[in-house]
Formats: sequence, C-alpha cells, structure tokens
Amino acid sequence: MDERIINTEGNLNGHGLRFGIVASRFNDFIVDRLISAAVDTLTKHGTNKADIELVRVPGAFEISLALQKLAESKRHDALIALGCVIRGDTPHFEHVATQAANGINQVMLTHSLPIGFGVLAVDTIEQAIERAGAKAGNKGVDAALTTIEMASLLRQLER
Repeated sequence: MDERIINTEGNLNGHGLRFGIVASRFNDFIVDRLISAAVDTLTKHGTNKADIELVRVPGAFEISLALQKLAESKRHDALIALGCVIRGDTPHFEHVATQAANGINQVMLTHSLPIGFGVLAVDTIEQAIERAGAKAGNKGVDAALTTIEMASLLRQLER
C-alpha cells in the first residue's frame, strides 16, 4: 500500500493578492520604518502597490477595530498590523500590548483572515529601533512575509 502524506504550504508570491495595513501613529518614528519595510516586501514579492491599502489609527489599542472593519469589507486577502508600544513607568504598557494582541487575534480567527503581527512591545526605544531595521531586522518585513505565505496557504486550503 502506497501511503503518501499530503503536504500543503504557502508560498511567497504576492501577485494578485490584496493587502490592508493598519498602522498606529503613536511612536511613528518607529512605525513609519515598519510600514516602509512591509510595503517594500509586499511589492518585492509581486504585489501591485495599487493592491495595498494603508489605514492609520491613533495607537496600538485602536488597531484591532480598524482591522475588523477592513475584514468585514472583504476587500483584502490578508491584513497586517503595525505598531509600537514602549514600556513606561506605569502598567499602561501591559494593558495596551495585551489588548492589541488579543484584539488582532480575535479579528483573525473571527474572519478567517490572515493578519501579520507587527506590533512591537519593547522595554526601550533602543529595542524598538533594533526591531525596526537595525540589528534585529525589521518586523515589518517579517509581518509582510508571514502574511503573504498565509494568504497563499489559505487560498490552497479553500480549494
């Protein structure tokens, strides 16, 4: 008996895919780097710039609501969430970072829509800079690559 495993995985071809990016304005000196890297990654992998929609929100806490509205519109094959929460002297950091992550995950699961997670939760500005294009790479690139692959995978799984 010939037993074969069916192997399904996504690819990094963004041609013909439509993406929505929701990005916070708070800490924009970091978030703008994430946006540039995400858009550059999407276009380098075949996505037409006209198929990328950028929505700006005040902060990381508001990202999930904008993602939900984009998901409800059914205009996109996948979404990307970009933001930066830097720890301060109060517990505000934990509340915002946790609720942003939970909200993004809820939208993704509710709408069966891939969402690349590029919301930095860091202790210092230096850590944010490292994750927005310095030593630790750029999390905007990582979020875009993950999103392309997951959109491709879901297309295959829906066949």
